Amino acid sequence: MSQVSWGLKAAAVIILAAGFTVGYAGDDDAYVVAPLVSNLAGGAPKVDGVLQNAWGIAFSPAGSPFWINDNATGCSTLYDGEGAKLALQVSIPLPGNVIPAGACHPVFPNNPPNPTPAAPTGIVWNPSAAFLVPGTKIPAVFFFATENGTISAWAGGLNPPNNAVLAVDNSSSPSAASGAVYKGLVFGVNAKGGFLFATNFRSGRIDVFGPSDTNGLLTRVTTDGAFADPHIPAGYAPFGIANIDGDLFVTYAQQDDQKHDDVAGNGHGFVDVFDTDGHLLRRFASRGSLDSPWGIARASFAFGRFSGKILIGNFGNGRISVFDDDGRFLDLLEDAYGNPLAIDGLWALTLGGGRNSDSDTLYFSAGPNKETNGLFGTIVPKARGSGHHRQ
Repeated sequence: MSQVSWGLKAAAVIILAAGFTVGYAGDDDAYVVAPLVSNLAGGAPKVDGVLQNAWGIAFSPAGSPFWINDNATGCSTLYDGEGAKLALQVSIPLPGNVIPAGACHPVFPNNPPNPTPAAPTGIVWNPSAAFLVPGTKIPAVFFFATENGTISAWAGGLNPPNNAVLAVDNSSSPSAASGAVYKGLVFGVNAKGGFLFATNFRSGRIDVFGPSDTNGLLTRVTTDGAFADPHIPAGYAPFGIANIDGDLFVTYAQQDDQKHDDVAGNGHGFVDVFDTDGHLLRRFASRGSLDSPWGIARASFAFGRFSGKILIGNFGNGRISVFDDDGRFLDLLEDAYGNPLAIDGLWALTLGGGRNSDSDTLYFSAGPNKETNGLFGTIVPKARGSGHHRQ
């Protein structure tokens, strides 16, 4: 799908994609990619075989490790801002709250496990004591959405400590053939309290969940608005979602025939901004540089030429589109030669804030080589050098 292929010659490809060269662009105009962790030997300074199709990233404001959802291995693995892995890794349950034996183990496409592990996508830190881990009185710390149509919860103190617990199961809602496919997850607050917002790619809706009910499961709720945009073309559905300054930025990608995966292509994408009651505030971006957009972040105010701008990562071609607050397209992030950065299988974008990280550094996750491999790394202005610098 993207311009940068990722294969057995991983190290060489990373260098090509990142632009690790002395080039012609000004230091504030050019950006440098630094791989931290890959599942491929030689693909990054640190190797973790479980990091396959690295997708959502989250951490607590108190500086927890970076939690990264590994979509291919049914796992969430933890790293600091330098890529050092922590011992804890959390298995994500399948529908029915089943943890398959293959979870949190490397997956080999030619010999896949049976059953296939869960497919986690978005992940979010939970700031609310009202959202509990089902079956306990423990507030959840992280929630994990999956393409299986589930949302699971985890907190310290569980037994076993490395298993998430099912909190939502819409895998067969409204039917087994048309169950939910959750691609993104975010927490937001409105006048009625805090809620989880999940992009249901199959139904084309934003599913909203409130605190745990008497059964310990999350409660499906409706909002005053419907998270609807009548001008989004048929065949497009909510894909990624991010809370930017209290508003919900929602990306849209084209659905395939099964309404399970995106159809990449130039101009295949839209971005809307909603309030947390589900009212459409404005269309932010349409087509143009978008290509199955998913990751969304506001750059830090020490990010060179594009300080403070809105960055939108395109899964389809791996490029990062830059917009001002009014949705005006400015440019693509480029390397030192003026070529667009292209990270194969690009998913999340987030500023630092996890353990041992720099709040001005942009961190990313990716699933190169058709989502079979994984990458966690950083992007910084060339003026800061080829690496990231911890505060």
